[in-house]
Formats: sequence, structure tokens, C-alpha cells
Amino acid sequence: MERLDKTMMVGAPVPDFNGNDGSLLSVLKTLLFFTFLMITLPIGLYFGTKSYVFEGTFGLSDKDSYFYAAIVAVVAVHVVLALFVYVAWNEGSKQWREGKQD
Repeated sequence: MERLDKTMMVGAPVPDFNGNDGSLLSVLKTLLFFTFLMITLPIGLYFGTKSYVFEGTFGLSDKDSYFYAAIVAVVAVHVVLALFVYVAWNEGSKQWREGKQD
């Protein structure tokens, strides 16, 4: 009896709990996109604004440019987080509306 149960479990397909694989793939793409943005955007803005904007254009000292560039990077993190929450909220409500059939 044990052997029958094990063989049935090995070949059994994994059930899709969300209804379709397209929505799961869409969620994964969204998550990876915002993860990429969260890593690259603040770091790029930090070094870019420090070198070119605050030291180059405004002529600020090293200490001041570090401070202001850090503020720009923190604001960028908050903007990316807010965009992620907005996109995730709309994507979830869209899936809920499509799943609800009155």
C-alpha cells in the first residue's frame, strides 16, 4: 500500500492555486523589476548626484555632497517602494475583479 501511494505522488502534477500560471509569472516579473530598481536606482543616483550635481554643478565640499546625495538616494528608495505598493495594489484588485464573476 505504501508503494502505491509513493508512486502516485511522484507523477502527480503540482496544482496551481492561483487559477493560472500567467498571473503568477506577472507577479514574479513585477517583483524582479522593482527589486532591480531598488538596487540600482538609489546607488546610481547617489554616486551620480554626488559627483556631477553637488560637487560638479554646485561646487559643494565632499562632506556636504555626501549628505545631500544620501538624501537623494533615500528619497529614491521611498519613491520605488511607493510605486511598488501602487502597482501591487492595482494588480491585486485587477485579479480580484477578474476572478469575481457575478
